[in-house]
Amino acid sequence: MNTQTLTLTLPRPHAAQARVIREAGRFNVVDCGRRFGKTTLGIDRAADPDVLPYPVAWFSPTYKMMAEVWREAVRIFTPITARRNAQERRLEFITGGLLEFWSLDNPDVARGRKYRRAIVDEAAMVSLLLDTFQHVIRPALADYRGDAWFLSTPKGMNDFKTMFDWGQDPAMSEWRSWQMPTSANPFIHPDEIEAMRQELPARTFNQEVLAVFTENEDAVFRGVRNCLAAAPAGPERGRWYVMGVDWAQSHDFTALVVMDVQARQVVEIDRFNQIGWDVQRGRLAAMAARWGVAAIVAEQNSMGGPNIEALQREGLPVYAFQTTNQSKQNIMVALQLAFERGEIRIPDYPPLIAELEAYEATRLPSGRWRYEAPAGMHDDTVIALALALEAANAMTAGPAQGIVVHDEPVSISPF
Repeated sequence: MNTQTLTLTLPRPHAAQARVIREAGRFNVVDCGRRFGKTTLGIDRAADPDVLPYPVAWFSPTYKMMAEVWREAVRIFTPITARRNAQERRLEFITGGLLEFWSLDNPDVARGRKYRRAIVDEAAMVSLLLDTFQHVIRPALADYRGDAWFLSTPKGMNDFKTMFDWGQDPAMSEWRSWQMPTSANPFIHPDEIEAMRQELPARTFNQEVLAVFTENEDAVFRGVRNCLAAAPAGPERGRWYVMGVDWAQSHDFTALVVMDVQARQVVEIDRFNQIGWDVQRGRLAAMAARWGVAAIVAEQNSMGGPNIEALQREGLPVYAFQTTNQSKQNIMVALQLAFERGEIRIPDYPPLIAELEAYEATRLPSGRWRYEAPAGMHDDTVIALALALEAANAMTAGPAQGIVVHDEPVSISPF
């Protein structure tokens, strides 16, 4: 009987990577600097002979990040690949195992799966990492009593930091964690690290190179958790309500935020993706009817225009908001001030809190600021919240524009 030996060509783990592999537990958190070799370590763990006969999952924060690793994995695993499904991003091996790739843009897609090992790349960039672990990844490991690897450069004091702390706690016996700076990679010359020390702001160097968890001193929205308040069960007599809308259809989310004008309190949030425009407009109309909203401010850019026109034809009080760098800066500054002054109330809604606490502002050469979510994260609920606040502010400032709420004239400025 002829037997054929097939070989996978993988980089040999350097000393720090080898230490992590040697000391691994069931749930492993590797906090590392840029160029440490975390993705290489992840591929090595996916190619572990102990798991090759079983299903393994690779999770990335975004589709783009996942696609980059997919291409590398296709190349590396070709010698043992029996079948490749590019559309579903799945490699089936002659060993009987498989490797599936998932984007955590929508973590629910992996519900109901069974895995021997889960690898989460750039875990600090995953919105709602703990929630995803508890409700998606952890149940998927139960059948095989599988293990998990969380690999990332740190990004503030978020869920990844919580998992890292679990790995340092002797009472959490299944968890292990390591802090590995860029210098732990022997292939990075010390002169390169020293050059980065000279070129980068101290906080950036500490986080990106030394892998130190740092407070987000540059946070756009401060005091977010001080503004938490339970939302009412439904509309109250004599209250005015407005809505902010940020549109999306595929990888991003459409977000709807309804706000009580007098209290500046968010009373309901809806967030969804991968559904058609007709259904989206139906959900919006139902929410607007439920709260009797007086004004809906919706982003007009790209797909917003046709949706706004369709809603206006149905008689909904929709106002278009054209997003530019300046107009976005204006509504974000207003939202910043509302949080700093404690003039806004939001529910304990994890996607919104995660987006608010991660939001970034970058000063442009013109002196203006660019507001956006970090790479790999979303800002849909932040935009919708800012637009709802814009509508609320407009209703209480300036001369009346003829909009009537509960038979009383309410002032609103044109958008």
